[in-house]
Amino acid sequence: MNPGVPRSTGVLPAIRSIFADVLGDDDDPIPVLPAGLPDCVRPVAADAVHRLIDYQGPGYAQLYVARLRRFIGRRNVDDAAFAEITRLMAARMAYDDAIRMAQLKLAEAEAGQGVPPDDVRKLRLDELVSLLPETAADYALWILQYPGWLHLPVTMRFSAAGRLRRRRLRIEASLKRWRLSSFRYARERAWVEHWLHMIDRSLTKQPAAVAAVVATAEMVRGHGDGYARSLKDWNLIVDHLIKPTLDGALSCPDLAGAITEARAAVSSDPRQESLKRVIAGIRERVGAGARASAPVLPNPT
Repeated sequence: MNPGVPRSTGVLPAIRSIFADVLGDDDDPIPVLPAGLPDCVRPVAADAVHRLIDYQGPGYAQLYVARLRRFIGRRNVDDAAFAEITRLMAARMAYDDAIRMAQLKLAEAEAGQGVPPDDVRKLRLDELVSLLPETAADYALWILQYPGWLHLPVTMRFSAAGRLRRRRLRIEASLKRWRLSSFRYARERAWVEHWLHMIDRSLTKQPAAVAAVVATAEMVRGHGDGYARSLKDWNLIVDHLIKPTLDGALSCPDLAGAITEARAAVSSDPRQESLKRVIAGIRERVGAGARASAPVLPNPT
């Protein structure tokens, strides 16, 4: 097995994992924290490993540890920034989906403190479809976009009141074995790698902006429309401020300040008009379009 890479990355491995789970057979070793982690980072990383084992399994926690290793001994990574990378990466890898909601409600019910109140969550149809394996999800999403159903709201109730509802929660939570084969996981994996790549480049190009680049992960959270909107906001800031600056297409010596200013303009507006205006103003102020390769900001109107 390749250390740090989850085994369950296809349909057949997922099926095998389901049967292994039923039989109580799990041969993935619990990862060991690597040497060289700062003292203030180790407890954060240890908690994250336990969280990700609960979320998905030891193999997934190994991926987390492998991602941490790339920052050990790196120049311009102070302990505070490393601790934030450690914390936020775990939060993003344990992203909210219907499977996780069932896991948490089931754990709450099994804590032996009475029947917990129901959780009612408003998700979106494309969010649920994205739990399918990539090939199936691609086809389903392609079909759903024609009648305009991709963003239809779907209300889900997670309840542990009664034997049948708990059984349903167990079934929903057991679907975590399919998670790493899903379309959603492929997108989340790409997002984390994109975020880490921006941190890598900032360490070299703009060390003073590293903490601000790391902190952008706080923007992407939740589920449903809120999650989709936060992801769009993050992409807008990365594509039109962070990446152009690190590429040299935008002359922005105070990238950290620009990120902070842009984040302050984030609102609940799905059209992102305020954020687009602020980013356009920053680009104009610092001489945006230093080269023709700089991306064109979408018109806020």
